Amino acid sequence: MTTVIAFIVIFGALVFFHELGHLIFAKRAGILCREFAIGFGPKIFSHKKNETTYTVRLLPIGGFVRMAGEDPEMTEIKPGYRIGLLFNDDNTVSKIIINNKEKFPNARVIEVELADIEHDLFIKGYEEGDDDEQLKIFKISPKAVLVEDGIESQIAPYDRQFASKTLGQRTMAIFAGPMMNFILALVVFIIIALVQGIPSNEPVLGQITSDGSAIEAGLQEGDVVNSIEGSEISSWTDVVEVVRQNPGNELEFSIDRNGETMEIPVTPENREIEGENIGIIGVYSPIEKSPLKSITYGFTETYFWTKEIIFMLGKLVTGQFSIDMLSGPVGIYVSTDTVAKSGIYYLMKWAGILSINLGIMNLLPIPALDGGRLMFFAVEAVRGKPIDRHKEGMVHFVGFALLMLLMLVVTWNDIQRFFL
Repeated sequence: MTTVIAFIVIFGALVFFHELGHLIFAKRAGILCREFAIGFGPKIFSHKKNETTYTVRLLPIGGFVRMAGEDPEMTEIKPGYRIGLLFNDDNTVSKIIINNKEKFPNARVIEVELADIEHDLFIKGYEEGDDDEQLKIFKISPKAVLVEDGIESQIAPYDRQFASKTLGQRTMAIFAGPMMNFILALVVFIIIALVQGIPSNEPVLGQITSDGSAIEAGLQEGDVVNSIEGSEISSWTDVVEVVRQNPGNELEFSIDRNGETMEIPVTPENREIEGENIGIIGVYSPIEKSPLKSITYGFTETYFWTKEIIFMLGKLVTGQFSIDMLSGPVGIYVSTDTVAKSGIYYLMKWAGILSINLGIMNLLPIPALDGGRLMFFAVEAVRGKPIDRHKEGMVHFVGFALLMLLMLVVTWNDIQRFFL
């Protein structure tokens, strides 16, 4: 149960902050955001605030922000339609009722002659019951809603649609998702450093394990290592290096304990790791707490894991690739279960690494991903005009279908690896 909760919290947080980036910068650009969703498939939770409906959906495989103009806009109001209109105090149309007009007895019913709900925002028509049968023009409020089958949908004037914005605004609205994943990872690493502390390179013994050769020899946490076997020690790295190179060999530690110099013999345990015999004495590195160094640590860790993940992706180019290197939700769940057993700080670090991974993967120039969208924007910047929306939409549709197929393959491979 703990693993399930950890998985939901971590995965939900990664998707939430990713989509939040899209939402914030889209709204800053003035784009109407119809829905902010975590997950895909049927809705299990829905709440509307202002112009945006916030939903949680059944399938935890991502999320999305539905921006106006990205999908076909609204119901088309054609000549000959009989529709109902409700008005604001300033006599502009606030609601356009497409059907079931009997539920709105105060609505003025007109027969449409011409309508424009994207650019000039008007409806021309003949009002039912008007003896003069004069053609009237009704001005539409920019925040008017369409009501069809009892469902209200706010209209999106062209200046509120995604395509109407500058290339820079559209680029930031898309890039902000992956950017937020890197920021989330940075914040997580900084919090870990603030709470747990960060490794220090001072030649001071940190926590001593209960079953290592260090405690058997009498070493204590806080001991300052002056030298080993007569060689001067100036950093924790020096301590680790000497111990690693001497598995099974007795070493003379010269340490300073509360101002008193002591000579203590220690024999590192011989441990085989990845085919190499190394020495281990059962001592952790010293830990220090510093707000300024915690921030530096956050940036350093974010850079390190970004570099490592990009290096792994580089193996795709060199052909050093196996499908076992990919993990879907099942593989991530199993890994989360393993990490969760090590403690909350390891779990937080795992979340930070996953967030960086999500950010990098979304920046890949693959159709249907954010990187694919940014690739089309780059082409637009070079040629000076956007690529045909229908052609771009088809590319993204095919890309999305292939991604779903890849996810199914990876998930089945995860099931075979871990459960069959």
